[in-house]
This record gives sequence, C-alpha cells and structure tokens, in this order.
Amino acid sequence: MKFKKEFNTLKYIIEKSDKILLFAHSRPDSDTIGSNLALYYYLKEIGKDVEVACFDQMPEYIKIFIYHDLQHPDKINLEGFDSVIALDSVERGFEKIRDRFSENQVIVLIDHHPDVKSEGDLNIVDASYSSVSEIVFDFFEFHNLKINSKIATLLLMGILGDTGNLQHSNTTPKVMHTVAKLLNRGASVAKISKMIFSSNRFSTLKLWGRALEKAKINPENKMISTVITKKDLEECQATYEDIAEIASILNTVPDTNFSLVLSERDGGIIKGSLRSEKYKGMDVSEVAHKFGGGGHKLASGFEIKGKIVEDKEGWKIV
Repeated sequence: MKFKKEFNTLKYIIEKSDKILLFAHSRPDSDTIGSNLALYYYLKEIGKDVEVACFDQMPEYIKIFIYHDLQHPDKINLEGFDSVIALDSVERGFEKIRDRFSENQVIVLIDHHPDVKSEGDLNIVDASYSSVSEIVFDFFEFHNLKINSKIATLLLMGILGDTGNLQHSNTTPKVMHTVAKLLNRGASVAKISKMIFSSNRFSTLKLWGRALEKAKINPENKMISTVITKKDLEECQATYEDIAEIASILNTVPDTNFSLVLSERDGGIIKGSLRSEKYKGMDVSEVAHKFGGGGHKLASGFEIKGKIVEDKEGWKIV
C-alpha cells in the first residue's frame, strides 16, 4: 500500500489535534463531499472538535442523499484549529485561504489531481488514484479503523462519482476491490447510483437537450463541442450543477476523440470542461494546459475571461 509513512504521520497529527478543520473544494461534488464527511464522522467518533469548510453549499442532489452544513471560511475562526486537512480541494478553493493559517497550524493536503503545485506540512497526493475517497479508504484500512455503513456509503459515493459509476478508465482492479469491501460494510451501489446518475430534474434534461442541439463535431480533430450561456441557464431554469455531466454525455458519441463544453459563469468567466476515453488516445490535459488549466489525461478543465457570442460563423469568445 502507498503512503504508509504519510498515513502514520496523518494519524499522529489527528491524535495530537483537538480541533480539526476539513476543507472541500468550491462547487463541491460527490468525491469532495464523500471524502470530507467520511473523515468528519470518524473524527467526531473519536472525540474531535471538527468542522467542514467550503466556499459553496452542498449541491441539491447530494443534500437529498445526506445533508451537512458546510461552513463558509469567512464565517469561522480559521486560527482556532490545530490542524487543517484539505481534501480534493488543493488549488480548487483552498488556495484562497492557504495564507491565513499560522506556522503553528499543521496543513495536510490530500488530493488525486495532477499538476498540484501547492505543498503542506504533509502531502498525500497521487494522480493514479480514482478519487480522494479511495485515498481516505486506504487510510482507514491501513490503520484498521472502523468503517460503519454511513462512512462506507460516503466513500463509495465519492468513488462512484469520480469513476462515472465505474465506467471511466480510472476504474482499476484496485478500485473494484475497494468497492467490494465497501459493499461488505453496508454501502449501497443502487442507492448512490440513483442519487448521482438517475435523479435528473426536468430543468437538467432541458439544459442537456439544448446543449445537444448546439453540439458540433470538428472533422479535423474529431472534437465534439457545445456551449452553455447564462441565457440558456435562465431559460431552462437550470443551475451550474446541471452542466456537470454534459461533457461526459457528448464523449459517448461515436467517432469522436474528445468533448469540450464551454459554459458562462459569474464574473465574466468561461469554464471549459474536457473529456475523453483511454481507447481514443487523446490527452485532454494538454488542451487544458494551453489555456492555463489542467487535470487528468481524460478529464480536464480550464477557466478564461470572456463572453460567448454567436455570429454568422458560429460561436465565439470575445
């Protein structure tokens, strides 16, 4: 097992800390929520004073499944914690408050995204993992910590979310073995799959339909792309959460190498989401890097300033 030394150090940090702050990434998804809350309930069980911080609230589809108040960093006393554990949030929100901690506070970074440049006092970062939830599971298993049905369900939720319900290429034999162990501890694949992949609101389906209607395939590089404007969101009564799966849906179209979804966000930002599959031989992180972004070879993203407009030649960013 990887991180034997780091897992021992993490356990020591936890034992020596009375107050612990966990941190989830902005626009939280099932992995950052699953890994944070799984660790949260373990820490509570052993008597720690713990909070989960995030700049955004939990998505509606996860609230229905399991609800927990996420504390905005500006509304809590960051200096009051002995240690801080950022899970799946390195350079995805945590960097905004990284400098607000003192030298006496221990910073732990746990992540599975590539190109992570930040460093903490303890770094547990490996892009070969499917999810941070898988890393947290390994930590539990390494120390023979009790995984009850609630913790098992949360970890499985994170793994299923980041592997596309075990359909993405990051679904390794080790992932399947981990899933089997979590099932034996009371987690439910059917319940989680329905929550993540089958509970689509009418507004979500309307937005997906509009995105598919606009989709175009570039015959030269076999890229399938579409755009989502703020007007689309308003007319479909949809939210940013509803955009999340569009890139993966487009990526299933035959004879395409990768998908790109450009969506307008607050503050004059356009977010680009890229997806591909291993058998297509396309590294979408190279595309993301050209626009200052990053990510995995098969799932990457970037953000640029601008606005999406349409003219006679098609969609453009100005």
